[in-house]
Amino acid sequence: MKNYKIQMALALVCIVLGIMLSIQFKTVKTGVGPVSENRARELASQLKNVKTERDDLLAIKNDLEKKIREYEQQASTGSVSAKLLKAELDNARIIAGLEDVEGPGIIITLDDLMFGETVGFPLISHDRMLLLVNELNAAGAEAIAINDQRIISTTEIRQAGTHININTVEFAPPFKFKAIGDPKTLEGAIMMRGGIIEDIQNSEIAVTVTQEKNIQIPKYNGVIEKKFSKVIKEGEAQ
Repeated sequence: MKNYKIQMALALVCIVLGIMLSIQFKTVKTGVGPVSENRARELASQLKNVKTERDDLLAIKNDLEKKIREYEQQASTGSVSAKLLKAELDNARIIAGLEDVEGPGIIITLDDLMFGETVGFPLISHDRMLLLVNELNAAGAEAIAINDQRIISTTEIRQAGTHININTVEFAPPFKFKAIGDPKTLEGAIMMRGGIIEDIQNSEIAVTVTQEKNIQIPKYNGVIEKKFSKVIKEGEAQ
């Protein structure tokens, strides 16, 4: 029975990975240059269909992930070693950003009030956002999200014209940072004299920082692929 459950869990994992790959590659390719009105309508219709299909795939993926958790929970009700493995697996998922988490922390909001009105380019740059993430990590943040995009080791925060891409998703101001950890430590690290928040405020960017007793941060919903790296087995290290 246990082997059957393990096989079912592995099968579901494979299905989830397949769906995540499908979601990643469901994009509409458009040509460069002006397009006719009919072509624009056609592309808009394709984009709408792709978004609907993506949402359906995400719903299926979430349902399969829930079933995997149920199989794992059933398998871990037996021996002590199985329970320990389940606990380690849950902890690894949290560290990797693959679980929804909650806890105390801080919320930081950066808003460029001049963007789009008097200035055609954003004052909030990707490099300042990266510095803020680094400061939060250095202060012991256990989970970070920007506009509900979970920050993991492969997350990109890069300038894309007048927008900033986070996990391949385009965003414009305002940017809401959520960080779980010791609220006083996190706030103290970013609010110190000469620190990152003072630098941002000097650029005429509106900043608010609040300590919260409970913050909810969603899991990373993208695809994590490892094609080239592998674990070094004991005795193989050079």
